Amino acid sequence: MKYWFGYLTAGIFAAITWILMGFGERFATLVDMVYPYVSRTVQGYLAQWTGTVDFPVWQMLAVALGVMILASLVLMIVLKWNPIQWFGWVAAVFAGIYLCHTLVWGLNYYAGDLADDLRLDTSSYTLDELVEAAEYYRDKANTLAGQVSRDAGGNVDFADFDTLADQAGEGFRVLTYDYHYPVFAGSREPVKELGWADMYTSMGITGVTFGLTGEACVNPQIPDVLLPFTMCHEMAHRMCIAAEGDANFAAFLACSANPSLEFQYSAYFMAYRYCYNALSGVNTQSAAAAAARVTSGVSDQVKADLNNYSAFFNTNQNSAATGFANQVNDTYLRTSGEDAGLASYNQVCDLLVYWHIETVVLPSISEEESHFDPYDESQVDLSDIVNAR
Repeated sequence: MKYWFGYLTAGIFAAITWILMGFGERFATLVDMVYPYVSRTVQGYLAQWTGTVDFPVWQMLAVALGVMILASLVLMIVLKWNPIQWFGWVAAVFAGIYLCHTLVWGLNYYAGDLADDLRLDTSSYTLDELVEAAEYYRDKANTLAGQVSRDAGGNVDFADFDTLADQAGEGFRVLTYDYHYPVFAGSREPVKELGWADMYTSMGITGVTFGLTGEACVNPQIPDVLLPFTMCHEMAHRMCIAAEGDANFAAFLACSANPSLEFQYSAYFMAYRYCYNALSGVNTQSAAAAAARVTSGVSDQVKADLNNYSAFFNTNQNSAATGFANQVNDTYLRTSGEDAGLASYNQVCDLLVYWHIETVVLPSISEEESHFDPYDESQVDLSDIVNAR
């Protein structure tokens, strides 16, 4: 019986985790009322504690755990421990870690959508509205592309990683205190550089947030144009915005609200990219024609940045490593309550279109209506009205 204590412990941890996740799914409204605020407070304390060192603490803990597991494997062989018993306790360790992750951060997947926190109308939209949003973000990117710093070859030349990391929180401060969105009132501690960046680059991983240490970490090798957006994406996760589409939208809002032109360009560059990809994915002749029109309006600078973006990942990614990482991430997301898995990253397009309708289209219509003058003959025909002048 003693050989099965490890498996029993792992089973108990797994059962508690399953119960917590089931509770979160069934009582999502209750979870949304309390859990994110508690979790965000915990993340703030953890981020402040781990922020005293420059390196990611979670990576050092992962190395220590790996060393301990390897050492226990050697001892099992030398001392002739029962391998079944050994594996049970290893399983218990990982089950315990996942349970702690669920308690500290993981239930945020069952909290309300970011759109609800922002009071954003998320009714359906038309293809024309998607095209208009893509054109809007494209035009903003075109304008900002000519204002950011570039090297002699015309490539974007942003500030160094630490400078950008220090600036990233400013956009969230503006959203919280100027736009009055309390959902962004989380830790604004600077993100950290991911260690072993070559490994993460080969797997196509741009950033990682680890809730047990409150650390938001970003791959320093990714293209400059993506760096500010990714920093804000990982910070959004640390603010307990768990869904990938929501985190991407939070990154757009934070970058666009940041006074730095580098962050603003990153916001609209990525927004255009997401909307165009969604448009090009619509399998109709009208969508294909619209996508062609949208592309024709892209400036040479934005086009070069798009090409460099794609070339970086095409050149540096390893197909086997990327496939493995994607499968692990997809499994984790689906297990955690993100039913769309990896596809959830692209759900930001919907939010970007809704945001464009609410903040650009509707205000422009209201402005036109507010200037309507019933006595202005250029706006209305008064010819049949008696005493009209």
